[in-house]
Amino acid sequence: MVRDASAQGASAQDPSQTAEQTIAAMTKLFGEHPGKRANHAKGVVVEGRFTPSKEAATLSKASVFSGAAVPVTVRFSDATGLPAIPDGAPEASPHGLSIKFKAADGSEMDVVTNSLKFFPVATGEEFRDLLVAITRSGPDAQKPTPVEQFMAAHPQAPKALASAATPSSFARQTYNGVNAFVLVDGAGKRKAFRYRFVPVAGEEILSAAEAKAKGPNFLVEELPARLAKEAVSFRVLAQIAAPGDSTRDSTIPWPEDRRLADLGTLTLTKAVPDSETAEKALLFMPNNLPDGVEVSDDPLIDARVQSYAISFGRRSQ
Repeated sequence: MVRDASAQGASAQDPSQTAEQTIAAMTKLFGEHPGKRANHAKGVVVEGRFTPSKEAATLSKASVFSGAAVPVTVRFSDATGLPAIPDGAPEASPHGLSIKFKAADGSEMDVVTNSLKFFPVATGEEFRDLLVAITRSGPDAQKPTPVEQFMAAHPQAPKALASAATPSSFARQTYNGVNAFVLVDGAGKRKAFRYRFVPVAGEEILSAAEAKAKGPNFLVEELPARLAKEAVSFRVLAQIAAPGDSTRDSTIPWPEDRRLADLGTLTLTKAVPDSETAEKALLFMPNNLPDGVEVSDDPLIDARVQSYAISFGRRSQ
């Protein structure tokens, strides 16, 4: 595993230190951009509602699934910490979809997803090490470069990254919750699951040449223009784990024959007036969950929470 000297003392028992090193590696890769996220720096904020299905209430006692539609704030984003990255650049994938559900009883639920089929690494330490390897793999790096060595030692990483793609619109891409969570019903019955957000209009992926030919801001500009004309909808699905499916390793996708439960419909209706101001104040935390939804044993959940908190603190200064 590739590490720099500062990472040698970190361990799974010290997630805050690992998170600090992760953000430091991102800053080294992408530069300092005050007021912006360390990763997924470029995005657009929109609003709408989530209407739960009848099935959702049988799977979870969370009020967000109880029946009435609830308002949502949603942020779509490009990958990297570069606020001006062209939307069609390969590095801008995977794209992100983060949602804040606001139930009538005052509870909230945050969901953080991206367009990868599964995640490249299984732990926060491995994600940090991947970033460090990239920082050491410039044009003058000796072959095999540190990132080539990392990929060879983590064969799921290049497979995961190969699933990244550029859509014709943020509204025409499927987003996956690569981390496992747990639905808890009124009787205390628990079901591990992973989110899947599927565009009702269908997925539409561009070729590399088509993406390159697009304007630098075509995704963040197209979505508000689309919403000014019509609503955008996603089916909200829960892929239910079967016995033996790993909930703690996000590099392992569950088989496609697993049950896909219908949780409801996400309907987006308008862009916020000032997306840049709105996104600076927004914090999506994977562990911000209501009674009826719980974290699993996936270590990446806490790794994300730690890193997001550091990034939020820095952009809020």
